[in-house]
Formats: sequence, C-alpha cells, structure tokens
Amino acid sequence: MASFVDRVVLHVSGGSGGHGCVSVKREKFKPLGGPDGGNGGDGGNVILRVSHQTTTLLDYHHAPHRHAGNGGPGMGDWRGGKQGETLILPVPDGTVVKTKSGEVLADLVGEGTEFVAASGGQGGLGNASLSSQKRRAPGFALLGVPGDASDIVLELKSIADIALVGFPSAGKSSLIAAMSAARPKIADYPFTTLIPNLGVVEAGEVRFTIADVPGLIEGASEGKGLGHDFLRHVERCAALVHVLDTATLESDRDPLSDLAIIEAELEKYAVDMSYAGVDGEVVPLNERPKLVALNKVDTSDGKDMAEFVRTELEERGYRVFEVSAASHEGLRQLSFAMAELVLEARKRAAVVSAKVTPVVLKPRAVNRKEFTIRSEERNLEPLFRVLGAKPERWVKQTDFTNEEAIGYLAERLNKLGVEDGLFKQGAKPGDTVVIGEDGENAEVFDWEPTMMAGAELLSGPRGTDPRFADLGDRPTRSQKREEYQERRDAKSAARAELEAERKAGIWTESVAARRAAEARAAREAETEPERSTDHGDAL
Repeated sequence: MASFVDRVVLHVSGGSGGHGCVSVKREKFKPLGGPDGGNGGDGGNVILRVSHQTTTLLDYHHAPHRHAGNGGPGMGDWRGGKQGETLILPVPDGTVVKTKSGEVLADLVGEGTEFVAASGGQGGLGNASLSSQKRRAPGFALLGVPGDASDIVLELKSIADIALVGFPSAGKSSLIAAMSAARPKIADYPFTTLIPNLGVVEAGEVRFTIADVPGLIEGASEGKGLGHDFLRHVERCAALVHVLDTATLESDRDPLSDLAIIEAELEKYAVDMSYAGVDGEVVPLNERPKLVALNKVDTSDGKDMAEFVRTELEERGYRVFEVSAASHEGLRQLSFAMAELVLEARKRAAVVSAKVTPVVLKPRAVNRKEFTIRSEERNLEPLFRVLGAKPERWVKQTDFTNEEAIGYLAERLNKLGVEDGLFKQGAKPGDTVVIGEDGENAEVFDWEPTMMAGAELLSGPRGTDPRFADLGDRPTRSQKREEYQERRDAKSAARAELEAERKAGIWTESVAARRAAEARAAREAETEPERSTDHGDAL
C-alpha cells in the first residue's frame, strides 16, 4: 500500500446555489401582503490551503472527488437560504496546482497560502427581490447556479536548500541520517529509498534542509528507474551535491563515469516553469552550484579510489570532499560548504527584487459586448448560437416549467440586445437558437420574435404569461416540417395506388386511345337514327 504520493488528479466542484423561493405574505387582516420569498444561499468554495501538518497527497489519492456544500433554498417571510459550507483541503508546502494540459494555476509555498480551486454557484433570487413597481407579485423565482467543476493536478515539490543526487546505493540516505535527525530506510540493496527524504542540518549559525533523489540512473529522463518521478523535488534547491560511490562492487562503474551519467540526466531534465526565482527566471539543474562528495572512504578500496579521482575532479572545477557516513569523516567540512552555498543563494534572493506587476484598475467599457452570436448549420438547417457569461447564466437561473419565468428571460435577453443581434445575423421566426455551448447547460429553442418585453404590463394568473396563449396557433418550424413530410407521404401513397391499379389491369389504354374510342362511340350514336329512317321508307 502506498504511503507517499506526490502527484494526484483531483476532481473538485463547488457547491450549487440554492433556489429562490416563491411565496406571498399571508397574514390575518392583510390579504395582499405582497411577495415575501427569500433568496437562495450561495454554494461553498473548494479551497486548497498549505498546512505544515500535511506531508503527502495520499488522502487525495484514495478520495480524489471533493465537493463543497450546497446553498440552502430560500424560504417565505423573506428568509434566505443558508450559505454553502466551504471545503478547505490541506496540502503540503510546495504543492503546485496545474490543469490536465500542464498550465500552472498556483504555486503554494508558505504556511496558510490559499488557492480557490472551485468557486461555488450563485444563489437564486426569490420573488420578493424580483418585484418592482410594474411587476408587483412575481409568480416565479430564479434557480441557483451550479458551482464550478474542474479536474486539477496536484504535484508536490519539496522545499529543500540542498539536493543529494547520485546512483542507487551511493549512500545518500546514510549521509542524511548522519548529518541530521532524519532516519530514512537504509539497506545494502539498490532502490531502498522509494520516497524523497528530507533532513535539517545546522552548520554554525546556518540552518538549512537537504533532500535526496531516489532511483536516479542512466535513462531516468526517459522514464527509467524512479529518478524522473522525483527530480521535481529538487527543482527548488539552490545547489546540488553529487554523492559518488568510491567502493562500488560493480566492475563497470567508477566515480567519474557515474558523475558523467548523472550530469547528462540532469541536463536532459526540463525544469518546470511552475517554480522560478524572485526575478522570474528558472536555472536548469545542471547549471546550479555543485559539490562532489566521495563517499565510503572508510574502506581501503574507497580511500584509494577517492585519492585517484580527486585530482581530475578538481581540475574540472568541482569542490571535492572525502566523506564517510559510517565514520562521519569529512561531514563537518561538507556541511559548512553546503552552508556557504545556501547563504549565497539567500543573499541573491534578498538583493534581486521581485517583479511585481502593478494592479491597474480599468473602468468597465460602456460599449463592451456582453455576448456574441455565431451562425452555424445543423442538419442542413440554420442554427444561431448565443455565447456570453450573462445569457448563459440567465438560462441556468430560469425555471422552464414556469411561463412567467420564461417571459422574464425573454425580457432580459431583449434588453441585452440578443433580439436585435439575431435580426442582424439574418435569423427568421422558427429558426433554431442555442444559448451556450453543446452540453447539459445549453438551451435549444425555436426563436419567436413576438416574445418582446412588457410582461409587467400584462395581467394573468401568477406563474403564467398571456403571450404564450397565441403561440399555439402558430406552427413552429418542427410542425411545418412534419406537415411537409405528411404531404409528401400522401403523394407517394397516391402514386403507389395508381401503379397498383395499372398492374391489376383496371386501366391499360393511354389517354389518347381512350379519347379516340369515346369520339368513335359518339359518331356511331349520331348515325344510328338515320339508318332506322331509311329502313322504314323501304317498307
């Protein structure tokens, strides 16, 4: 069972807003008390907060779906619904929040740092808030808006000043255990360490943190071993320490070749832009200050190997220290050298001023467009799609089982200019109009431009709109299409009936032949009386 997780995909969703209430004040001796429906409560937010008591993302690995509390519905007597409970998720210090595509949303460093991962939905207005001088008693209320939902990636990048890098079994965990109070797992086989280890070291008055990268081998940048999974934990480090094994039992390895392989892997690793210095720049791992620690010099073979390679390493520009985690030889000198690098990095961070973008307050543009209309085609029929934050939110707030609410939506869209925009785009009555992108929240309807503003001037039962009474006499586009299809089916049936009669022999002559036969019959009928008269005279 996993006990350390440093990358998870978290599915978060804010709470949905509560629905507004439709209510009328009813009190003795006050028959017309007016609307008193309260507003729905807003949904809760999902907030990520840095906590030092959290060191891993294991909880989110087992339960990746998190949802904030929903807002309560409004009630009568002007009582509003309860606010949705905010869900606070503790994360370790150094957590980076990204989208699935890799876009960095936040870099959470420091106790108490927060990030709103999903916002709650807005509560709907009750009929008391929708009343006006012209609309005295609305028979509808607005629905609550669903909260935001998204999938985010959490990556843990440890906060450390010095990173220990090297081959498996080079002695990195042993050095941390010898130099600090940390007690990582230590054994005589490769890949003993499966999670990054942290230790706090004190060198004089300087206090700093060191971390090791487990499983770094050749090909780690291509996914081999475990180093590529844990190199992100050293991206925040100011300096690196190469821990080289001078007493390795493998014949094809030596400190110089190990150093070359590790340097090549560090060069191939692309540092994430999610963490940058105060000056906004990111220094690659292979370009950061480095020290070399020749470990295991307490053995005779290790001492000889260290003396053999020390000169060449110093000629390359490295500061070399011969150390032993078992006998603690050279650890004090190494710790003070680490402290010097840490102090230099902290001084540079203090001198370089952070790039702060000044906040510019811009007034809202008077002619800013609240929506756009896109002309499309679906099934060889015209389609007009209305996109915009306001119209899409208004659709979510509308109860389409209430005629008065639909009329209110039509008024809002008309005042926003959607009606005029559809006319300019060439829309005709009966054309299909979609508000929003395709999905659950998109609303599709046949456009009827007769739905103009002025519902407040119309009288009718609460929850109804008289303007909908005449719409039943006007066929919609789908009804016209059905009638056209019925006519085509009737013509096809008539043609089939005539063809069946022809094949059955009911009629076989052409129209010209039938007309010629009728003319002959008429002539014969005219000559028949003359023949009868001639026979009588002869007698």
